[in-house]
Parts: sequence; C-alpha cells; structure tokens
Amino acid sequence: MDAENQTNILRLAEEYGRDRLIVVLGAADAEGVEISAETLISGDPSFAGPLAGVQLGLQVYHILEPEMRKLIPEDVYQKHLGIFEMVIEAEKIGESLSKLRSQGTT
Repeated sequence: MDAENQTNILRLAEEYGRDRLIVVLGAADAEGVEISAETLISGDPSFAGPLAGVQLGLQVYHILEPEMRKLIPEDVYQKHLGIFEMVIEAEKIGESLSKLRSQGTT
C-alpha cells in the first residue's frame, strides 16, 4: 500500500472514527492483500509509510469474500467481478483475512 493511500486512510480514520470504517481491498494476489491488511490493522510493516507504528485496527475485507458478495446485487457482481473468481485465489485471500480478523486484530 503506497504512502498516498496510507495518508488518505489515516485521514478518514481520524475524521470519521476507526470504528466507522470498513476497508474493502481488491488486489489480485494473496500476499499483497495480506500486507495491505496488516498495514491497516497493525501499522506499516516496512516502517516507511504514514502508518508506520500506527495501529488503526480497521475491519478489512476483500471484495470477493462472501461477506462483501452478499452486499452486491448478483447481476452486478457477475458483470463486474465474476470473472475474477476464476483467476484470483479468492479462497486463500479470504482465509488469510479471516485469520487476521479472528485474531482480534480487526
């Protein structure tokens, strides 16, 4: 997650409150999603960005997770996201984020 996105999310968390934000990621690779989620939960692991040492503890989901899918009308989901289920490791990504959430970090 680049510094500009970290800055924007930090600003939103401060403006609206951490408990009022949910972050929905759309990255295609499990590792990228996990690093972004870790950044938004525990702080930037590279200690280089605006979230270095800042534990936001945000709720983080991937757009292909069942929790998000149920919020999107089926026809819209299929039109815009359905194809990605075949090329993205959605299950692996979901398991990784679920693990982070169950550890009480989100």
